[in-house]
Amino acid sequence: MLKIIAKKLGITILHVVSLHSILKLNKQMKKLAFILVIAVVALMTSCGPSAKEKEAKRIADSTKAADSIALVQAQQQRTADSIAKVQMIQKKTADSIAHQDSVAKHLIKPAKAVKPAPAKKAHKK
Repeated sequence: MLKIIAKKLGITILHVVSLHSILKLNKQMKKLAFILVIAVVALMTSCGPSAKEKEAKRIADSTKAADSIALVQAQQQRTADSIAKVQMIQKKTADSIAHQDSVAKHLIKPAKAVKPAPAKKAHKK
């Protein structure tokens, strides 16, 4: 049969045999490539993190996020406290200025200065 095919195509038997062996080898290479692809896919899926590791990572990420939120909230609270302190100082300053203006305009009487108490003399025995 190979001789008939070779005569019709005008090639030698040696060419037909080598072509036949290449086709056989090609089928074997396809099988080998298919097996290798399946092995690579299996390795890729098996090398991933387990459900336990995924859960641990999720918990760690949520804890990190909660810590970050807590830090931001603490910073906001410190900022609000600083602003409140500055506002309190400004209010005291404004009240003091208003009081001094009222005294200057004679709307209120100035506060009496507190005299220091005289020091008691020690008794000699």
